[in-house]
Amino acid sequence: MDELKVFCPATIANISCGFDVLGVALDSVGDEMVVRKTKEKGIKITKLIGQELPLETNKNVAGVAAVALLDAIGYREGFEIEIYKKIKAGSGIGSSAASSTGAVWAINELLGKPFSSLDLVKFAMEGEYLASGVHHADNVAPALYGGFTLVRSYEPLDVIKINTPDKLYATVIHPQIEIKTSDSRKILKTSITLKDGIKQWGNVGGLVAGLFIEDYELIGRSLEDHIIEPIRSILIPEFNKVKSESIKAGALGGGISGSGPSIFALSKGENTANDVAEAMRNVYKNIGINFDVHVSKINPQGIKTID
Repeated sequence: MDELKVFCPATIANISCGFDVLGVALDSVGDEMVVRKTKEKGIKITKLIGQELPLETNKNVAGVAAVALLDAIGYREGFEIEIYKKIKAGSGIGSSAASSTGAVWAINELLGKPFSSLDLVKFAMEGEYLASGVHHADNVAPALYGGFTLVRSYEPLDVIKINTPDKLYATVIHPQIEIKTSDSRKILKTSITLKDGIKQWGNVGGLVAGLFIEDYELIGRSLEDHIIEPIRSILIPEFNKVKSESIKAGALGGGISGSGPSIFALSKGENTANDVAEAMRNVYKNIGINFDVHVSKINPQGIKTID
């Protein structure tokens, strides 16, 4: 193969209680990328449609991640990348992660898969560092592994794929305002109380257990964030109302998607997820802010080739 076209899924990071360690891949929204071999060594981004982002390799997350991969093999190859952005930058559903992972996954395929998924996570994290100033993996891991993932450790990096219950759906509302991940991290506290830590650890364990044993009520009870959400939610218009109305409509629970401004909810069944979407729309339709709503089954595969 000399060329691949790939779908790079949007992702929800943190999943309420799992700041920087939990994430999930979506199926209904994502970027598309075309990656092809070239005779000229190195990485060149030749086309970027959908967002005003830099084409320079060292200023684009896809370029930086791809260069990290090439560095690992001694720069013997060359590739050009076309990016068709359908995930808006600053949306909170993994725009930078989609570009970073799509580039390294496709190049790895074209090279005959010399690198593991864990290796690709490390390369893609370089793109996340460019975007946010932090080497976080909670978006890139689910994009590469599919489904839910847990970053058990960063040093050394250890990623675990978590079971996805068949009936689980996500609903996401994206207010058309931008919150940069780097900015939203600046307002966070650098220490927590032991009491809040105990609550958070219990919810992370409960959520992971609920996903594995497919206990939807346990999943819902565990979607609580006592540390990050109370601070970041003040940046998101009508956050508390969207969350409460989603639960009234049948959602298991929800919270801030990534660093925001998107708000997510998880539901059992597509019909309930659609009801939640309508509840979210009803909150936002009269406040003068444009928005998008996505209803998606969980994507068990992650990045995939498309025609």
